[in-house]
Amino acid sequence: MIDNILHAAILMTTPVLLAALGGLINRTGGLVNIGLDSMMLTGALVGLIVAAHNGSWVLALAAAGVSGAILGLLMSLVVTRLDANEIIVGLGFNIVAAGLVRFFLKSTYDTSGTLNLPDVTRLPRWDIPVVADIPILGALLSGHDILTWAAWLLVPATIWFLSSTRAGLRLRAAGAGQKAARALGLDPLRIRDASSVYAGMMSGLAGAYLSIGVVGVFNEGITAGRGFIAMAAFYFGRNHPLATAFGALLFGFFDAFQIRLQGRGLPAELVQTLPYVMVIVILTFIAIMARRKRGIRL
Repeated sequence: MIDNILHAAILMTTPVLLAALGGLINRTGGLVNIGLDSMMLTGALVGLIVAAHNGSWVLALAAAGVSGAILGLLMSLVVTRLDANEIIVGLGFNIVAAGLVRFFLKSTYDTSGTLNLPDVTRLPRWDIPVVADIPILGALLSGHDILTWAAWLLVPATIWFLSSTRAGLRLRAAGAGQKAARALGLDPLRIRDASSVYAGMMSGLAGAYLSIGVVGVFNEGITAGRGFIAMAAFYFGRNHPLATAFGALLFGFFDAFQIRLQGRGLPAELVQTLPYVMVIVILTFIAIMARRKRGIRL
């Protein structure tokens, strides 16, 4: 049983980790992306349609990433060029995306809620010889797809990018303050736009993972708020990629655990809240510890 839970936990971590790393880069650049969920939802729909009609999971991922990147750019332009409130804009994008997806399903496929297309090309999963037969280790390392491996490899890559590259230092400078960035000869608005495009692309890939990597269908509620969980993950990690990955893994574990609990006769409606409740509990605990460390009483 533990092998199944661990394997499922890694699967459930992937979309949250992808979106969280994108949101982390965006926040480091100075923009908190509340609209990650809209980009995930769009990527999930686009990825499924391309995978069904084209038969290529590579093109499906590319299309999903581009669709998310476009939404990310649009959101950034509204915030950086029109001085709109990033929280209101992000929430607006989430609502508009959900409405447009519902309209598209009804007008194009004459369906509502769920889109189940024939011949959907799923993401291939690879078993590692010998390792696959080892308890626990096989569940953690074998039987995963390219996006899962990419998500975890991006953790050290993001650490290196932010700390050891010129682009990463410029990104951090843009996030620290626009005036300081301009004094260094940088264009903070373009840097923020680029970070938003990256966040949108990562979220689009996360959405495609849900539709063609996990379930093989699209549903209006397929993201289940994972865009907001991704935000919680990079807030949990305080903009550190490794801690962000740990936060995403915690959610993935509890998400996999609640799936197992549903088969134990417990009310599904209550069990499904477990990962979200645990996220709230953990974030609350971290906030309390941080306040105590600063000597602030509740």
